[in-house]
Amino acid sequence: MNLMEVNQTDHCLQFSCPERSVSPLYVFLCLCAAAAVLITACGNMLIIISVCHFKQLHTPTNMLILSLAVSDCLVGVFVMPFHLSRLTESCWIFGSNICLFFVLISFFVTSISIYNVALIAVDRYFAISNPFLYIEKVSVSNICIVILAMWFLLLSYNSALLYFNGNSRGLIMCPEQCLIVLKEIWSLVDLVFVFVVPCSAIILFYALVFVIAKKHATAIREINVQSKGSKNMADSMKSERKAAKVLSILVAVFLACLFPYFVYATLSNAIETQSFHNLVILLYLNSSINPMIYALFYPWFRRCIKIIFSLQIFTTDSALINVQS
Repeated sequence: MNLMEVNQTDHCLQFSCPERSVSPLYVFLCLCAAAAVLITACGNMLIIISVCHFKQLHTPTNMLILSLAVSDCLVGVFVMPFHLSRLTESCWIFGSNICLFFVLISFFVTSISIYNVALIAVDRYFAISNPFLYIEKVSVSNICIVILAMWFLLLSYNSALLYFNGNSRGLIMCPEQCLIVLKEIWSLVDLVFVFVVPCSAIILFYALVFVIAKKHATAIREINVQSKGSKNMADSMKSERKAAKVLSILVAVFLACLFPYFVYATLSNAIETQSFHNLVILLYLNSSINPMIYALFYPWFRRCIKIIFSLQIFTTDSALINVQS
């Protein structure tokens, strides 16, 4: 038995699956897990249906929102059920093949979700900094090409990460556990590529958006003061504060969900502790929060929900309904 076999056996012995007992707490955890999965899958599915169905929503920015919704929906369907089952079952019950699939898909869709948010930040910066050039150069087809390239690049990256990390060294498939242990070098690479780079872009471009929006609001306020008096100035200042508040929520919630997990995963060797599981859940719950942050702030999404649930979406020419008026 080589060293890795000893270490793997130690993991299997240390994290043996305890006997499960049906208790009120167990039932409550099952209900919470089911609710989280349904909210994530259904919330993002509503965004997917809305953007795909209504032609008025076929814009470059909405294509990025669609890509984000697809990645977050995949998190809700293929990642969260397996991970949340650990809260109720306290072990891995799905076998080694599903374990390998779970590790790959969880790495992939999580990184896709993060980079989608970063692309939205870049898109908003160029749209507000140079709107005329943005309208001329950025089209739906161009954005779709960028999105497809991003998906392909991140799939290749995550496949290479697991391959070069070595399944025999990194993936521990005990009869009762499914663990991934990255080598130090790959852990650092993953931290930089999946967290530092996109988060730096998000902070940078949203900060630039905030500065530009503030300048625009100041210019509009000065024009209103000269032409229409103090009422419009107050309205402009109110809009400025609202924009700043929404921007703060976007950045704060996103970083609050991601930062603790990546710091803990990088600095700690404990890969199967309750604290680690809680941070992973927080990471995945960001996919539940994204529809609320990036869609519910838009009035068109509320109109789309009404049309979908009232079954008007099945009427003739429903794709041409004006949802942005």
